[in-house]
Amino acid sequence: MSNIEAVDNNMNKTNSPLDKVQMTSVKDAEKGKVTFEDDPTNWAKIIAMLIAFGVLVAGCTVAWVFKDWQTSLIVFGSLVLAYLILFNLKWIYIAIRTFKRDMSALWCYIKILRLTKNFSKRNWSMPDIFHQMVKKHPHKACFLFEDETWTFQQIEDFSLRVSAVLKAQGIKRGDTVGVLMSNCPEMPATWLGTARIGGISPLINTNQTGNALLHSINIAKCDAVIYGSEYEDAIQEMKKELNPAIKLLKYKRRPLNTSSNVVQVIDSTNDFTSMLEATQPGQWFQSDSEGFNGKLTYIYTSGTTGLPKAAVISSSRMCFMSSGLHYLGFLKTSDIIYCPMPLYHSAGGCVTVGQAFIFGCTVVIRTKFSASAYFPDCIKYKATAAHYIGEMCRYVLATPPSPTDKQHTVRTVYGNGMRPVIWTDFVKRFNIKRVVEFYGATEGNANIVNVDNKTGAIGFISRIIPAVYPIAILKVDPETGEPVRNKRGLCQLAKPNEPGVFIGKIQPNNPSRAFLGYVDKEASEKKIVRDVLAHGDSAFISGDILISDDLGYLYFKDRTGDTFRWRGENVSTTEVEAAISRCADQRDAVVYGVEIPNIEGRAGMCGIVDTDDSLDLDKLNKAIAKDLPKYARPVFFRVMTSVDMTGTFKMRKVDLQKEGYNPAVVTDKLFYLDAKLDKYVPLGNEEYAKIMSGAIRL
Repeated sequence: MSNIEAVDNNMNKTNSPLDKVQMTSVKDAEKGKVTFEDDPTNWAKIIAMLIAFGVLVAGCTVAWVFKDWQTSLIVFGSLVLAYLILFNLKWIYIAIRTFKRDMSALWCYIKILRLTKNFSKRNWSMPDIFHQMVKKHPHKACFLFEDETWTFQQIEDFSLRVSAVLKAQGIKRGDTVGVLMSNCPEMPATWLGTARIGGISPLINTNQTGNALLHSINIAKCDAVIYGSEYEDAIQEMKKELNPAIKLLKYKRRPLNTSSNVVQVIDSTNDFTSMLEATQPGQWFQSDSEGFNGKLTYIYTSGTTGLPKAAVISSSRMCFMSSGLHYLGFLKTSDIIYCPMPLYHSAGGCVTVGQAFIFGCTVVIRTKFSASAYFPDCIKYKATAAHYIGEMCRYVLATPPSPTDKQHTVRTVYGNGMRPVIWTDFVKRFNIKRVVEFYGATEGNANIVNVDNKTGAIGFISRIIPAVYPIAILKVDPETGEPVRNKRGLCQLAKPNEPGVFIGKIQPNNPSRAFLGYVDKEASEKKIVRDVLAHGDSAFISGDILISDDLGYLYFKDRTGDTFRWRGENVSTTEVEAAISRCADQRDAVVYGVEIPNIEGRAGMCGIVDTDDSLDLDKLNKAIAKDLPKYARPVFFRVMTSVDMTGTFKMRKVDLQKEGYNPAVVTDKLFYLDAKLDKYVPLGNEEYAKIMSGAIRL
């Protein structure tokens, strides 16, 4: 069950569909065929400059002939100044409008670099950074969870026990220990203890089961997996397919009985809880790891194709993400931050946990997101800041008005994906002083932040000092998503108000600009574009389409590739297609995202081939439920007699996506997933009308 599925079922969902990207450039220009000679504006600029130069020469000559050379210099200076003003009026206007924003961000960026340089100089891993916070305020609350308070000292003590137990189990530097645990204080404390002995912790998505879970464990080359007892069934289901050498350690959450007067009995060989109880935390020691730039955790991301990919997170990467949000979002050490996000994602597990580990903030952890409890929780824990993703904001906004709407002390909310259409209403209703929208891919090397509360913006590109923070928006072919190149083979920058793909330039010697990619090197290579703005350079290409306005503010438009977003999660069509085909006796299946009115993102739809009317959707539904998390299961099915193929045997989906699930357009049998019955039922004109009106909620 995903966090988003914990939303109250009786809420009305009000939001507009995801905006479609409008590529406005002429096709030849998108293909990179427009040359300098073909563009009349270039010739106009040259002619204007020649005229200006002629006026300059003539003015200086006249002044020298009829006056003297001193007057000629005055005329020269005046004309140059007039020229600079006349031909740069727009730049001057933009500079005036954005100077405060850019200088504020630059100062914050300098503080980020100073902080990371300090940690890099000492070569501290995250347990060493966290220890500084423990020494500073050992008894301060680090995590608040339900009715529990975990101090910084308690988190370190738990992590030291984890270090001791894993060491006794033979885990050493460079080994990989997967963590499959629900949101709770012990979850980050567990990977912190693993990092202290030099281990790497893949943070496994708790929604994964079957082949997806098996793949996540195998792709990370796990030597051990620590899993919560609530996932016992998922582990047992695929245990026989796991390498028997992998240690499976079950953690059953309970108050640890660590009394020295009690003889601890370990119930079984994989009882991690009893092992912790029987082990003293010992003295703190500096981490035995690769240090600041070494691997810390793996966080799984669907990417654009295939099964989940393990993105590499180093201590430096986590520090850069967290400090960027801290300084640019103007958070304070005294803040109490409410976090209903899953801690296996980078947003909750790195950005927000980093506020505690690196800056000493107090973080409130919630097991699962609830829209009706969002601000009441903030009141309960006296939160001063809160984390969100855009879909959460829509669900919270859809709850009935309540006195708690403005009784909280939250001054700042931060996160990503808040749609402009609900931004103003959300801020007004809940009296939020500041929205800090940020953007950045887990595996990427570039993050941007809305530093000045600009409605709808996810960050900015400086128009006056663009080289300071090396990010860019490149023109892309609207059909392929590939960057458009000029005659020299270099990429072309998108102009203001022109959609393009977001990139971050790679600088391997700069920790903040390095690209760590995935564990799978081949997958990492696919996220790199070379010969970008100069021959020999390279950049991380996000696959996300952004657009900038004249002042440099950036706005999210869409995603390229075969990935769509649903219920706050990225869904890989390739992964879903493979799972469905496998569960349906290798039938051809094509998966794509379709829009539903007033629901954010795209719902999954699958066109599946059934030539002899033998497809059993009930059986298929039960089978794919074992392999796919709920958010990835198709909402709609289209049962077809055949599927169109390209010359390279790739299934076409563009036409299917355009036709959608309208029975008046589609002649094939259509089905939709009835959430109450948890089964696929026929979709006719009556059901379609109810889906369009919101009477049927999906």
